[in-house]
Amino acid sequence: MIRRDSFLNQLISFMDKPFIKVITGIRRSGKSTLLLLLKDELLRKGIGEENIVHINFESFEFSDIDDSGKLYKFIKAKMDGKQRCYILLDEIQQVRSWEKAVDAFLVDFNADIYITGSNSYLLSGELATYLAGRYVEIHMQTLSFAEHLQFKAERTNQEVPDIHREFEHFLRLGGFPVLHTGDYTYETAYKVVFDIYSSAILRDTVQRFNIRDVELLERVVKFVFDNVGNKFSAKNIADYFKSQQRKIDLNTVYNYLNALEGAFIIYRIPRYDIKGREILKTFEKYYTADQSLLYAVMGYKDRLISGVLENMVMLELKRRGYRVFVGKSDEKEIDFIAEMKEKKVYIQVAYKMAEQTTIDREFAPLLDVRDHHPKYVVTMDETWHDNIEGIQHRHIADFLLMKEY
Repeated sequence: MIRRDSFLNQLISFMDKPFIKVITGIRRSGKSTLLLLLKDELLRKGIGEENIVHINFESFEFSDIDDSGKLYKFIKAKMDGKQRCYILLDEIQQVRSWEKAVDAFLVDFNADIYITGSNSYLLSGELATYLAGRYVEIHMQTLSFAEHLQFKAERTNQEVPDIHREFEHFLRLGGFPVLHTGDYTYETAYKVVFDIYSSAILRDTVQRFNIRDVELLERVVKFVFDNVGNKFSAKNIADYFKSQQRKIDLNTVYNYLNALEGAFIIYRIPRYDIKGREILKTFEKYYTADQSLLYAVMGYKDRLISGVLENMVMLELKRRGYRVFVGKSDEKEIDFIAEMKEKKVYIQVAYKMAEQTTIDREFAPLLDVRDHHPKYVVTMDETWHDNIEGIQHRHIADFLLMKEY
């Protein structure tokens, strides 16, 4: 196992604090491994194996623990007569009414509790009622570019010599950790990712939301993936299907998009009016949890490169804890406005600065924003290096590896 310190350190910082630690993220993003790394950390700190209860509910060994009563009974038997225990529950959404048992653990036992789940609705509904103010969420994503370099260096025992060329490999391969444990061709990698996608679609959307028309859901996915980086509305999707002689009402579109968000297959990024200082409720942008999902479903398409680069920048901002918006300033668009506490950063993303019109298009919206916050234009350009009036240009590989923005 390779340590992912950014997430492990977050968990450790909350260790023995009176909160349930809830680890969320798309399937195969590394949540189960993170719990194993946490278990190793507990053992290293001198916690006895008998004081650690670790259950993976996707294992057949625990398939009979399928409701809150059975879970409570099982944990109670493990806790009797012991000092402080550490309860690690992996993919807990498999257990009916699990939040009742977890709430009881807080009340009845001297325990530190960690749970994982592959659906955002883990944190909604009854959980919010039972555990309001008593949990902290740690959202886990696929590998960042920096983690990709770390994994490769540890696997090959040598540093990557050309960061920009290695980025091109990461761009094609994606960030699911399993793909970084060995050498995969792109074709094989996309087959692995398609299986992950199929599992997320079936178990975290279709079953969770009782979706009957799976074929229509997958058509919505393909529309979203084909429009990564473009702003659109639910009405655009409905109109598109109408043009294809398929009827779908707006409520169904919203339900499908919410289900896909809930399974962390896509992220919705709202638009923000800079001058009006308000969040707009129409024409959001949607991105995917990892660029390899797009390739697995759609095939690799060079024409989508600009949207994919935006996708990778958005994911990096999310990893670092920023709130991310698409910016609107009069008729101009800024790809991302990212905020965290008092910090703010403006970012434009493009493929290459091939023509003066491209340079003008990318820099002009940032030049219109007259404040002191950092502004970047991010591309894959190897030959164009100019900064303009304090707006910095960065190759995307260098941008993703910056310590701070």
